[in-house]
Amino acid sequence: MKATGIVRRIDDLGRVVIPKEIRRTMRIREGDPLEIFTNRDGEVIFKKYSPIGELSEFANDYVDVLSRTTGHIVCVTDKDSVIAVAGAPRKEFMDKRVSGGMEKIMDSRSPYTSDGENSAVEIIEGETAYTVGVAVPIITEGDTVGTVAILSDDHSQRAMGEVEQKLAYAAAGFIGKHMES
Repeated sequence: MKATGIVRRIDDLGRVVIPKEIRRTMRIREGDPLEIFTNRDGEVIFKKYSPIGELSEFANDYVDVLSRTTGHIVCVTDKDSVIAVAGAPRKEFMDKRVSGGMEKIMDSRSPYTSDGENSAVEIIEGETAYTVGVAVPIITEGDTVGTVAILSDDHSQRAMGEVEQKLAYAAAGFIGKHMES
């Protein structure tokens, strides 16, 4: 654990303010759910809660089938990082933060399809070898919780076809529905 040197007091309602610098660094926004852990040493630990993270085994199976079907790299992300990947080395993607472009896709709640001419959207910040061909937000109970993304390692950024688009839509819809049950 890393000390920040910041000290906060608990108010009379039991609340504590998480400093703005930490919220910005950890990408914690108003309304984000946090899990609370304690340990035997008396530490209280807040961790960003990822409802889709609980489905990582299921998501890994899904992306594996999708990758074999399309021949492309397929990722599932939560709001912050990649939680499942197939078709590429896992260590290059797993638990890495999603790019600002991916955050915009999630915030817009609209699917993204590269047309091959616009600037490429990276899946993770600074990773230019793989760009997003199709990305569809996963929406559960009205909230965006992540994306299904089909990637290209083709620098010419050929446009993804209708098949890839429909498969990504179906995957995002299925995962979202699975989370609701």
